[in-house]
Amino acid sequence: MSAHDDPLVDPPADPAADPLVRERAHLTSSRAALRAMREDVQALDIRDVTANWVNAKVLEAQIEERIKALADLSHTPLFFGRLDYLHTTQEGQRPPQEAAYTTLHIGRRHVHDGDGDPMVIDWRAPVSQPFYRASKQAPMDVALRRRFGYTGGELTAYEDEHLSDPAEAARTSKLLQAEIERPRVGPMRDIVATIQPEQDEIVRSGLGGSVCVQGGPGTGKTAVGLHRVAYLLYAHRERLARTGTLVIGPNRSFLHYIEQVLPALGELEVKQATVDDLVAHVEVRGKDEAATAVVKGDARMAEVLRRAVRSHVTLPDEALMVVRGSRRWRIPGYELEEIVRELLDRDIRYGAARDALPQRIAHAVLVRMEAAGEAPDDRVQDAVARNAAVKAAVKAIWPPVDPAKLVLRLLSDAEFLAEHAQGLLSPDEQKTLLWAKPPRSVRSAKWSAADAVLIDEANDLVERTHSLGHVVLDEAQDLSPMQYRAVGRRCSTGSATVLGDLAQGTTPWATESWAEALTHLGKPDAAVEELTAGFRVPREVIAYASRLLPHMSPGLAQVRSVRESPGSLEVRHVTADAAVLAACEEALRNEGSIGLIAADARVPVLAEALAGAGMSYLSPGQETTAESRLTLVPASLAKGLEYDYVVLDEPAAIVDGEPDERTGLRRLYVCLTRAVSGLSVVHGAPLPPQLGTPTASTTT
Repeated sequence: MSAHDDPLVDPPADPAADPLVRERAHLTSSRAALRAMREDVQALDIRDVTANWVNAKVLEAQIEERIKALADLSHTPLFFGRLDYLHTTQEGQRPPQEAAYTTLHIGRRHVHDGDGDPMVIDWRAPVSQPFYRASKQAPMDVALRRRFGYTGGELTAYEDEHLSDPAEAARTSKLLQAEIERPRVGPMRDIVATIQPEQDEIVRSGLGGSVCVQGGPGTGKTAVGLHRVAYLLYAHRERLARTGTLVIGPNRSFLHYIEQVLPALGELEVKQATVDDLVAHVEVRGKDEAATAVVKGDARMAEVLRRAVRSHVTLPDEALMVVRGSRRWRIPGYELEEIVRELLDRDIRYGAARDALPQRIAHAVLVRMEAAGEAPDDRVQDAVARNAAVKAAVKAIWPPVDPAKLVLRLLSDAEFLAEHAQGLLSPDEQKTLLWAKPPRSVRSAKWSAADAVLIDEANDLVERTHSLGHVVLDEAQDLSPMQYRAVGRRCSTGSATVLGDLAQGTTPWATESWAEALTHLGKPDAAVEELTAGFRVPREVIAYASRLLPHMSPGLAQVRSVRESPGSLEVRHVTADAAVLAACEEALRNEGSIGLIAADARVPVLAEALAGAGMSYLSPGQETTAESRLTLVPASLAKGLEYDYVVLDEPAAIVDGEPDERTGLRRLYVCLTRAVSGLSVVHGAPLPPQLGTPTASTTT
């Protein structure tokens, strides 16, 4: 392996022979080619190729999207790697024209010159795969892999790895390490230049199957999920354009943090949402006690709701008389009951069965018409289905159900709940569900987030929920069984990528196993992959945080940090909040973002102290800049975020802020593992005993 980035080294006598000069020239040419591609699209004249104004509008929108996708982002390298092939390989591994394609530059998007010849190959193309997978043991016909280093968008270094040279020993790429450890300012960035082989296998797995990724802090699971979306959109664009894709995150701050990753990879149309967004059938204004939320989130509630919905069906006990013209047609009660029972036995959705009932009754009438010598057609059947007597019978037998009103009744009416929860929920659990003071209407009810999920379940029992082609579910370990079901309905005919870490489950209903979670999601056969190599959290920091694992998630593997830099860890015993501010000031002397993480109850106190000291700060979700690098983060919102340096305030307060010790330790584990370069733990109260003796400690 060789690296070339030292400005003190004398350049070659012939500048054209300098690889860095040639690569910079190729970058300049590639940018010019991308600009020409964009100008070609902008110059398209569609006035003579559209049949009407509707087609014109659709085509204009597509052209606008194409123009956006071809934007050249000055701060984003156009290519980050290069492959030199030994010779032509099997079809699909590299292009067939050896003379033209022996050298391939790998980047975020495809770029071609005026003749259509590629200048940059999309990282998602099959021919790009060896950039991530090739090794000394399996070179995949690659003679040389070159990585590029950039500073401010300018190509400043390159590093070669001769995979076919047995004399060159394998070693860690310095440019790769530098990219991983580069200071973080602004939203989350893509990892397309640093994807590791085990990550690439997950990214490129097929659309047909679902995948669950168990990954500890810093293993890149979120980035893997987002890059998998980008890959699937590349490989199955037409199919996913029809069926849609969705990224689901734990909160709005998290979604704001990751929202620039896919656009940087050229994908602009992927929607993002939280679970609360998906089930927003009612306004959420209330909050449940933990015990109540656990019962409402239990999978048994699905059967309670199913029973409650079906209880609205009344078996007919009287005949139905249908008058048509001068004739009367009588359907006996027993035949009506057979029709209703058949629909119930099919167990189709309540609304679909209700729509089918008048047609079934009309068919019974048509059978009698044909027996009497008439020749009715489909129009007659539709007319009979709309007959007033038939409509009245359907309303009496199979009345419409309002999902919100149904849930309102279950939570308000003890007898109604007991009837449908019998054998499922204990009397104590039923009592936990009931409102102390039932609201008068759906509008006046103070619905909780768990109530909204129940309404979504009831809504699906009545009318089928639309399914998407692919859903990415991040921080999945925090979902309740009923929330998994809500997400599963959104990909019932598609596939899912589930991302999470069982050790970071910080809700009272957090899942205990992925097998259980995937069953509730409706994807029991999903492959479960585990990422154990940590690329973000320094060795000393992850080792310190991992002391909590035996006490909160026994059996889970500790993340193995592959960072060469051990990072910095400091534990300070202090006597005043001023020491917390001092730790922040020290962190701000370093380059990159700073996160001050504290128990939710401590945030107002620290906010006042920061303001009093004239230290400006941001809230989670606000983008860090070179001028504003300090973010005050409540512990409840820290999950999924990352900062170059973290100041952690009062670990014991974070643990005590949760309803039980296990959840508190998991919350602390999350907060301890947000740092990329350094962690300062500041405490006045004693540390949680599970942390043991700190490796580095000072007193202020």
